Amino acid sequence: MALMPVDEALQRLLTGADRLAAETVTIDQAAWRVLAADISALRTQPPFDASAMDGYAVRAADVASTPKTLRVIGEAPAGRGFAGSVNSSETVRIFTGAPVPQGADAVLIQENAKVLGDGLVEALEPVAAHRNIRRQGLDFKQGDLLLPAGRILDPAALSLAAAANHASLPVVRKPLVAVLATGDELLPPGSRLGPDQIIASNAYGVAAVVQRAGGEVLDLGIAPDDRSAIDAAIRRALDAGADIIVTLGGASVGDHDLVRAVLADAGMELDFWKIAMRPGKPLMFGRFGRVRVLGLPGNPVASLVCSTLFLAPLVARLAGLPHELDLREAVLGSAMAENDQRQDYVRARIERGEAALVATPFSTQDSSMLRTLADANALIVRAPHAPAADLGAPCRVIMLR
Repeated sequence: MALMPVDEALQRLLTGADRLAAETVTIDQAAWRVLAADISALRTQPPFDASAMDGYAVRAADVASTPKTLRVIGEAPAGRGFAGSVNSSETVRIFTGAPVPQGADAVLIQENAKVLGDGLVEALEPVAAHRNIRRQGLDFKQGDLLLPAGRILDPAALSLAAAANHASLPVVRKPLVAVLATGDELLPPGSRLGPDQIIASNAYGVAAVVQRAGGEVLDLGIAPDDRSAIDAAIRRALDAGADIIVTLGGASVGDHDLVRAVLADAGMELDFWKIAMRPGKPLMFGRFGRVRVLGLPGNPVASLVCSTLFLAPLVARLAGLPHELDLREAVLGSAMAENDQRQDYVRARIERGEAALVATPFSTQDSSMLRTLADANALIVRAPHAPAADLGAPCRVIMLR
C-alpha cells in the first residue's frame, strides 16, 4: 500500500465528520461546550430599577441646590428593598443592587453625603434625575435572544445564560473517544517493572489531546498482544457508544502487531494505512459504520504528533468546535539536511530573534524520546523532498504552546 500524503489523509479523516447531536446538561457542566440551540432570556435584568452605587436614594428635585438636609427614613440593602415611599426632603440609605424605592429618582453617592446624626444626612452635591440608577431591563429583557446556536460557552456566555435563569442548556454532545493501549510489555504508571517491561505512557497524552479538543475519554486500559483480549476491548468501546476508537500500537507489520487484523475481523472497513510522514508512518484509519477508528503508532512521540495533527481536529469537528493549527513563519536556528519522501515534523525550540522567530531543531529526533517533545515548543514542518536548508533559511512551524 502506497504512503498517503498528510493533507489527503486529513481530508479523508474529516469527510463526513458532522457535528454530533444535542444533549441537555446542567449549566455547571456546560463550560466550553457549543450551544445546540438559541438561548433567550427567561427573565429581565435588572428586574427593577436598581442602585448602581452605595449611597442615598433621593428625589433629584430635593437636591438640585446643595447643601440640603434630608431625613433618613429607612434602609435598602441588596436583596431587601425599602417598602415605603420617599417624599419631599426624605431619603433612604441604599446599597448597590438594591431596588430604588418608590418616589426616589436618583442615588446620591455616599462620598457626596455627610451624616449629621439624629437620622439626618446632608447632601453636599446636586445629583441629576436617574443618576446612579440601573434602569429595569438595562442588560436584557425577558424574551430577548441572548446567545445563538453555535456559540461556545466561554465564561461571559456562561454567566449570561446563568443570569438569564437557565439552569440547564442544550449543547452539542461531547465525542466519546475510547483509548486502548496494546502490548505485552506495557504496565501502568506506578507498577513494579519486570526486566522486559516498560510504562504505558501514550494513553495519558492522547487523553489530554482529546479533552482539550472537546471530547471525553473512555479508558479501555491495556490489552496484551492477544487477539481475544483486543477484540473484547473493541467490543466494550462499541457497546459503550464510542464515537472514536483510538488504538495505541500494534498496527504495524510485526508478528505481534495484531490490532489491524483484529479490527478487520470485527468488521472495520479500512480507509487508509501508512502515511508519508515522520514520525507517524503507521497511522491507520477505518470505520465501524458511524464509529471512526484511528490506529496510532506505538512510539510515544509519533502517537502524540499524530494526535495533534489528526485526532484533535476530528474530535473538534464532531464537538462543533473550531480547530486550527497555530502555523507560523520562522527561520532555522541551525542547518537541516535534505528530506526524503515523507513530510517531517521536527521537534524544535522557538525563540524570538531580532526580526523573526528562530526555530532550532533538537539534534536527536528519535520517536521514542518524550523528553525532547516535552522540551519542544514547536514542530518544524518539512515538505517531502525538501532540499538541504542553511542556518537562517525560512521555515514553517506548528506552535505547540
